[in-house]
Amino acid sequence: MTTTTSARPARPRRPARASGAGRPSWDEPPSPAGRAVKGLILALIAAAVVFPVYMVVLTSLSTQETVTRAGGLVTVPGELSLAAYQELFAGGVVTRAVVVSLAITTTGTALSLVVTVLAAYGLSRPGSLFHRPLLFMVLVTFLFGPGMIPNYLLVSSLGLIDSYWSLILPTAVSAFNLVVIRAFFMNIPGEMIDSARVDGAGEFRILWRIVLPVSKGVVAVIGLFYAVGYWNAFFNAVLYLNDSAKWPLQVVLRQYVLQGQSLVVGQASDTIAGRPLPPSLAIQMSIVTIALIPVLLIYPFVQRHFTKGVIIGAVKG
Repeated sequence: MTTTTSARPARPRRPARASGAGRPSWDEPPSPAGRAVKGLILALIAAAVVFPVYMVVLTSLSTQETVTRAGGLVTVPGELSLAAYQELFAGGVVTRAVVVSLAITTTGTALSLVVTVLAAYGLSRPGSLFHRPLLFMVLVTFLFGPGMIPNYLLVSSLGLIDSYWSLILPTAVSAFNLVVIRAFFMNIPGEMIDSARVDGAGEFRILWRIVLPVSKGVVAVIGLFYAVGYWNAFFNAVLYLNDSAKWPLQVVLRQYVLQGQSLVVGQASDTIAGRPLPPSLAIQMSIVTIALIPVLLIYPFVQRHFTKGVIIGAVKG
């Protein structure tokens, strides 16, 4: 007995595609014209950011003749002088304000990071005490704010008026930063934490030895957010500080740059102690420059964590 089998006809082979054919447009390598356009756009964006800073710094280093010739902010370098900075630091107002701002920023950032990390770790554990009510209270603050008057009454009732703590405690915890760190902690593999518990580690030891080492990126970014917030804050100081000797740098910047008040004693005259007075615009721009320096110095060291923090908690095989 013979069995016949019907063989299927072989499918004709498709012609080989050229390299890169069929790929989506966003996966194609950019053309030389596209690269040139992207480079031009990035250059224009960079110039729009750098040029105002350049004018501020150059004006702060200019003499009265250069400022008068420019008719305002200086764009073309002329005769340079450090007289504006010398007058600022000789008067003591800016020096004291810088010290106050640095102390508030350092203390406030450290306190905010400690409280935020502890709260985020507790809220990231599903079985923690009062987990849902506390998380609900944090999320409610996204929708409802207490307002300025209740905040002032609370600070006043706590006896913090004219105290530096009034600039730190009301803004010690940001709900947004807390939620960000909590989300990062929840993405840490539970096997790492469970294995530590099996070895007898407590919650604080787990947080210090396991969670924080793999969360350096997000903690550094949130720390930068807190530091910039404390450094740039001025409204709370205007509300709660009655003594001008306690003003941080941003309030000095507001008073003497935006409102045009005199910073140097005797500025109504043309000379101080027999030497020419720096132009008022140069003094104002020098305050702006001093306020910019700390952020410009710190940001490059933290910037690498913005992308590193996204993948630092991944488990590698």
